[in-house]
This record gives sequence, structure tokens and C-alpha cells, in this order.
Amino acid sequence: MRRANRIGRAVAAAAAAVLLLGVTACTSSSASDLPSQRPGAFPSDVQKRLESALTDAMTLADASAGFAGVWAPWAGSWTTASGTTTRGGSAPVTEDMTFRIGQNTLPMTCTVFLQLVDDSTMGIDDPLSKWIPDLVGVDGITMRELCQDTSGLGDYSAQLNGRMVMNPTRQWPPLELASEGIAAPRTGKPGEKHSSARTNAVLVGMAVRNAAGADWPELYEKHLFEPLGMDASVLPESSTLVVPGAHPAGYSASVDGVGAVACDPVRDVSRLSPSGGWTSGGVVSNLHDLKAFSQALAAGSLLEEKTADAQMTGVTSGASWQKQGLGVELLGPLRGSTGAIPGYLSAMYTDPASGLTVVVALNNSTPGSGFARALAQRFASIASKIPAAAKGAKVVAALPWSEEQTVDAMTKSAPCPAKAPAAK
Repeated sequence: MRRANRIGRAVAAAAAAVLLLGVTACTSSSASDLPSQRPGAFPSDVQKRLESALTDAMTLADASAGFAGVWAPWAGSWTTASGTTTRGGSAPVTEDMTFRIGQNTLPMTCTVFLQLVDDSTMGIDDPLSKWIPDLVGVDGITMRELCQDTSGLGDYSAQLNGRMVMNPTRQWPPLELASEGIAAPRTGKPGEKHSSARTNAVLVGMAVRNAAGADWPELYEKHLFEPLGMDASVLPESSTLVVPGAHPAGYSASVDGVGAVACDPVRDVSRLSPSGGWTSGGVVSNLHDLKAFSQALAAGSLLEEKTADAQMTGVTSGASWQKQGLGVELLGPLRGSTGAIPGYLSAMYTDPASGLTVVVALNNSTPGSGFARALAQRFASIASKIPAAAKGAKVVAALPWSEEQTVDAMTKSAPCPAKAPAAK
């Protein structure tokens, strides 16, 4: 039913967008604060460099499909869908195809939570126990710490990933996911340091569901997808094993008995219950929907100004220029996230000052989420050097990485690059 009335959805989305801009103009740095996008494509030499970067990434990841978009308001834009829907197949992919976005679900989950903070339903520093009072082992953990990955809890996916891959049709209750993470070794005391754990987003999901009295497919739709016109995006029901909409198959290398990557054979892992990710990784989206969300996230247009500022206040999560806000990565001047889920890698980042936006996705998850991040960084590096088409236009600030460094990072994180064709 949700996809059956696209015209109605488009009208509703447009009306909601007008209302949203009217509200946020008074309460936040609205999306209109991003520089206006210059129409037209990048110069041909830039397009060739971007196309080569995507081709290189697909080869390193052994992916049959790649999606990418780069929007530089001062110079133009470039989008593409490259490859085929299956390995060795002939059906080409298209830009509107969907894919699982993995941990890119996290900023969506935390943004919905922060909207409930704005309407006084929840508090940003509420103890988790206020909303899940009978849960054992979470004393002293706040909602802020969950979204910032500073709760000290372990990652349930480290405990369950093997079982999830081997049992892709199993439906995982959120409490079971959370319990595995709570039982895992702690990484520190609450608030002590950053450590990524999908357990945190699942607990946010459980708390918000209790506070709002609504399930997450409805919450994402009401708070994000409909206002932003994200018509291709959805959190599927747990029993939905296929990616909704036209999509490429998803692939991953196998793992041997000791946990090492076994490159052969590459497995089709397209059938998977979204319950294993839920509010930490269950959403399905596409290239243009992720662009819309990434820009709204970076601009703070979905939140009141104070809450948007809190979302973008980060703790160190890696190098000095890498920080973690509330559900969002602060990567130099870029704001966004990256994700990996069996079958797919993706990343989305936007610079709120210049408006530079990068979205990427590949249909082989073997290299991990860091690979997608490095690919997005490579695209950003290429785009940052495009001169402004008009005098005085804002351009991206200097990036704290080079294109060469991103290529090196991608090469090192790709254990199973595509084999060169046999010589005839």
C-alpha cells in the first residue's frame, strides 16, 4: 500500500516540506542554509576521475553494482549507477534501485529520538532505565551516551553475526539483540570513551518505542521519510526477507571456522530478515533518498537549534579530525555516517558549510564499512578541488586527508578483490 500511491505521497511530501521549512526557519539552521545547488554536470575530466574511483572500488570490493552521487553546489553534480544486478548478469542497475543501508540507520534513529526531545516527550540525558525500567545491566547509562556510542556496552553483532549469516530468515527480537550486547564484555564505564556498538541503537529503539507508543516503521515514516520525500525508504517488517523494490543482489565472502575471510566462494546473501539490524541497521533506501537525509542531517533542519547543536557535538572516535556526535560521524568538515550489512556497503556525508554531499553504495559487504567511508572520502577529495563556477561561491574547506591516503586505506581493507580475467 505504501508504494501504491506515489503521486499522493509526492503531494504530501511537498506539503510537509513546505511546513517543515516554515517551522525550522524559526527554530533551527534550516536546510535552505545549504548553498543552492548549481545546475549542470561537472567538467568531463572530473567525471572521468569519479568514474574511475567507483570502478576501482567495485574491483577492490568484488562488487557487481555500484551507486554514487557527488553534489558540489559551487560547481555542479554527478550521479551514476554502474554494473549489473547480479554477478555475471546482464541486467544493468539504475539510480533508483534500493539497498540495505546498515548502520546508516543509526543517525535516523537518533534523529527521531531528538525530535521527541524537542517535543518534550523524552529528555536527552534521560536514564535508559526510565524508559525500559525492568532491563538489568544498564544502570547509569543515558540516552545521550547510547546515541554517542559512549555507553560502554559491547556490540551484539560481534556475538551474533555468524549465526545471523547462517540463519538469515530467523527473526530476532530486539530484547535478544540487546541482551547479547549487555552480556558482552564492557568497553568502559558510561560516558568514559567512544566505542561503536550496535547494541546502543537497539536500546534507543526500544526506549523510543516505549516513549512514543508507536512502532519504528511508523516512526521513521512520520518523522523522516514523509517530510523529506524519501519515497524509496522503509524499515521492512521482520518477515520481509527480500529488499523491497528493484535492487541488486547482495554478496559477501564466507568466513571460515576461525573467523578468517574465505574469499571463495562469494555468497549471495540477499535474503535476510531486517530484524537483525532493526534500529541499528534495518532500513532500506536508495541513492537519492540518502542524499535528502544526509543534507537535512548536516543542516540540522529536522531539529530545533539547541538540539541540532547537541547532535553535532562530538567526542573523539579516531584521528583528531574524527568525532562521534549523537548518531552522526563528524569527519573533518563532513557530517554523516557509513554502514555495512551482509550484502551491502554504503556511506553518506554532507559539509554543512559548502553543501558538498557524497553518497556511495556497493553490493558486496566483504571489505566492511570503513571501505565505504574511504570511498566517500576519495570522492570528497576529488570534488574539493573543483574550482567555483561563480566568484564568491562557498567551496569545501581543506580536507584532513588526501586522495592517495583514501586509496591506500581502501586497498588495505579489501581482502577479496576481483580476479583479473584469465588470459585467452
